[in-house]
Amino acid sequence: MNNTVLLNIGRFILFAFLQIVLFNHINILGFATPYPYILFILLFPINTNKKILLIVSFLMGLLLDVFNDSGGVHAAACLSLAYLRDPFLKISYGVSYEYHMIKITERFSTELITYVLLSVVLHHIVFYSLEIFSFDFVLEILLKTLTSSIVTAVFVFIFIALLKPNKS
Repeated sequence: MNNTVLLNIGRFILFAFLQIVLFNHINILGFATPYPYILFILLFPINTNKKILLIVSFLMGLLLDVFNDSGGVHAAACLSLAYLRDPFLKISYGVSYEYHMIKITERFSTELITYVLLSVVLHHIVFYSLEIFSFDFVLEILLKTLTSSIVTAVFVFIFIALLKPNKS
């Protein structure tokens, strides 16, 4: 096994553990729950086969569904995010993405912010739409999506800042 595989296995375990043990128990004002585990999907190597990304994203979502007894909403949201990750990277990074010249944790930029916000909002819309699953509660879905997206984005940016390589 090479370093990239070990790094991704470690990230998978770390983000799943933190989500299950810590972040699932945070609920701000009854509407905002952070889901920073999606950073695993966002940071997954760009040049990896998309089928592998879809499989590990499904496994991440399935693991969280098992621990949260949430009936597949995490798996569906993770699969949606993994499937649309390439278009989001292309929208955010443009030509740099096409030539695989981007390093997501290298620096904060408008491209990174766009990528993270698109990804977080998509994940949360799918998640809360499936969790609540009723047109009668559209405002609640939108409110939970908005508040949780803000909280999740903050945690994702904090994790990215912690993962940023030191330039010495």
